[in-house]
Amino acid sequence: MSFTVVIPARYASTRLPAKPLKEIAGKPMIQHVYERACESHARQVIIATDDVRIEAVAKSFGAQVCMTSVAHTSGTDRLQEVVSSLGLADDEIVVNVQGDEPLIPAQVINQVAQNLAAMQDASMATLSEPIHSLADFRNPNIVKVVADSNGRALYFSRAPIPWPRDHFASSDATGLPVDFPAQRHIGIYAYRVALLHKFVSWQPAPLEQIESLEQLRVMWNGQVIHIAQAVVAVPGGVDTEADLQRIKLLLEK
Repeated sequence: MSFTVVIPARYASTRLPAKPLKEIAGKPMIQHVYERACESHARQVIIATDDVRIEAVAKSFGAQVCMTSVAHTSGTDRLQEVVSSLGLADDEIVVNVQGDEPLIPAQVINQVAQNLAAMQDASMATLSEPIHSLADFRNPNIVKVVADSNGRALYFSRAPIPWPRDHFASSDATGLPVDFPAQRHIGIYAYRVALLHKFVSWQPAPLEQIESLEQLRVMWNGQVIHIAQAVVAVPGGVDTEADLQRIKLLLEK
């Protein structure tokens, strides 16, 4: 099975400007992400950016770079421009690895690509991991997902789903039920190229706008998303200065 990894990297970030170029253990963050992706089975790894500063740094450590429009409103739009410029066939698989995931394991990159290749009726695949705490279950910044018995996603939400009604009907319930199957969504995606071309032609879906979750546009338009639990734990990415300091401590050890 062959697949391509694309790493979208933007210079402008509301919470952490110039995030891809932040130094961690002597390297820019984007280089750590690139090196983790190169450890996967991908036949090529491409950094997609709209900023010449990121382009220059990426080329300095030998990465292939695709310059994209500054007008894109989402990473998916940027990804579609990349596959178009590369001339990838509709049935090829592309994995989107976020540019702020310097600890992303190569195993999950391979896993999400393999899962999509194995499920012919799916246009997209992603991953999840168990939720163990009530605080995480209730946190709207942690996206929850439910799936059917064949791994087809049924819904993604910032709300706590599925809701254990009887458990929380008890006044002394202080945590989640034992063996509760709640799953948090992990933001790594594999796409068939044909889906990317369709995605950019669709208007934002009502549910997507309510939840602020792009993957709901895919489901709204009748496409199947495969989801499975990640084979290894996926460390959190870098959204804030506190996240950056946490990752620095880990990598500098």
